[in-house]
Amino acid sequence: MRPTALYLVVTAFILSACANGFSNKQASAPDAGHRGDAAAISRVLDNLHDAASKADEARYFSLFYPGGVFLGTDATERWTIPQFREYAHARFATGRGWTYTLVERHIDFSPDGDAAWFDELLNNSRYGLCRGTGVLLRDGSTWKIAQYHLTIPVPNDIAEDVANQIKAR
Repeated sequence: MRPTALYLVVTAFILSACANGFSNKQASAPDAGHRGDAAAISRVLDNLHDAASKADEARYFSLFYPGGVFLGTDATERWTIPQFREYAHARFATGRGWTYTLVERHIDFSPDGDAAWFDELLNNSRYGLCRGTGVLLRDGSTWKIAQYHLTIPVPNDIAEDVANQIKAR
């Protein structure tokens, strides 16, 4: 599936779930039908962060869905997985990756259980508190990351100042 088509499918799915009155469920307390899937998804995300911290390029990129995307903290950073791999390859080749440590994670599921979305708070030594959000799709008996978006949450009391700095660039 092309990235644009994947984006449209994921967006339509999320809007449909919201329109149908879908309720939020946290990974810490999923309903009985999703408990195993929530654990499997957490393992995928934990594996992603572990592979990144160990600069394990093959393992890291094996966790992404074909046609997936990675959105970085900069507005220009929207990469297909092959583009992101090209960018990350030089970093991983040095033996240095990046380390984000989990603080909190929430996982929600589509009504059919074949898609899930998450948000997680992460600590990073350089950036401090960060947020990862994304979508995973069931791929046979495994889960793959279709979209990962890394952000730096901006406290409301400094948001206007940060926005003005960005506008001034």
